[in-house]
Amino acid sequence: MAAVRPFRIAIVWRGDGATRRAATPQNNRYHRIFEELAALGVQAEPAVFDEDFVGEVHEQLLAVDGVLVWVDPLHEGKTRSVLDAMLRDVATRGPWVSAHPDVILKMGVKEVLHRTRYLGWGTDTHLYRTAAEFGAAFPPRLRSAGPRVLKQNRGNGGQGVWKVELASEPATKASLVRVLQALRGSAPEELPLAEFMTRCEAYFASGGCIVDQPFQPRLPDGMIRCYMGADKVVGFGHQFIKALIPPPPEGADSPAAQPGPRIMHGAGAEPFQVLRAKMEAEWTPQMMEVLGIGAASLPIIWDADFLYGPRTASGKDTYVLCEINVSSVFAIPDQAPAAIARLALTRLRSA
Repeated sequence: MAAVRPFRIAIVWRGDGATRRAATPQNNRYHRIFEELAALGVQAEPAVFDEDFVGEVHEQLLAVDGVLVWVDPLHEGKTRSVLDAMLRDVATRGPWVSAHPDVILKMGVKEVLHRTRYLGWGTDTHLYRTAAEFGAAFPPRLRSAGPRVLKQNRGNGGQGVWKVELASEPATKASLVRVLQALRGSAPEELPLAEFMTRCEAYFASGGCIVDQPFQPRLPDGMIRCYMGADKVVGFGHQFIKALIPPPPEGADSPAAQPGPRIMHGAGAEPFQVLRAKMEAEWTPQMMEVLGIGAASLPIIWDADFLYGPRTASGKDTYVLCEINVSSVFAIPDQAPAAIARLALTRLRSA
């Protein structure tokens, strides 16, 4: 009887040619995932990507059974456009890809906040698809609804995420606004609303859009990152973030302006069991229905970032979704690499 060939997986992340040539399963931040896959008998190999050698990576991926991808939407002026086109082609030729670029465009963009605004994690969320629509609707909304948070559709690291509040009355395009970007090291600015809105017009390029949500006053209470392995919680991270909070007098680059460490917790951590139950039993299935995503297409690893919403009349916490991360979810809880490996093996067998 012929021996059964072991499954092969390629793990993709961004790097230059030297990084690609030197990559091994042990010398990168994904080494725990390589180890867990090996423990299950899956052969995993590095597949460092850059646009300069996309053909080489394409050939490599066509020779494996599955592909796991960790590449940010934006990186030093580069986007995922070349990578995503290549991954779509690979997926049509046999290997499964997680996360598939088409799934990312449904889940891992800010537009998901608008499409799922009626779920229990939603809030007063609006969407602008054109500069004209933005110009007509945003000033009166800022006047009537108070401080807002604007988010470009695709980005990472706080790029294109702004807190906007009036610095002078009334809310016209000539009014002064105070704005603060979520990008680390940002400082508040005061400028005319019209000037700020012109700056945002770049976010409409290539079919982009802007999502508009209310600023959450409980932001200083921290952010909860809920890590998901397909449709099950695999862990949590809690962090006291500083994004969209004005820096202290020492400045935006001072130690006091830096976010606290993300404290990781297992899926069974007691403080997060209400959120876990809602994610697994309610919100994830509802999201899948709204977005038209089947169970087999859910990313093997993704996360949902929550801020604390207003407390209920009885003092219980509520949660507001501020974004879903799919493209490059890392760091991850200690339990996640084993869950990723098990889910990957399940996908390989079913494929």
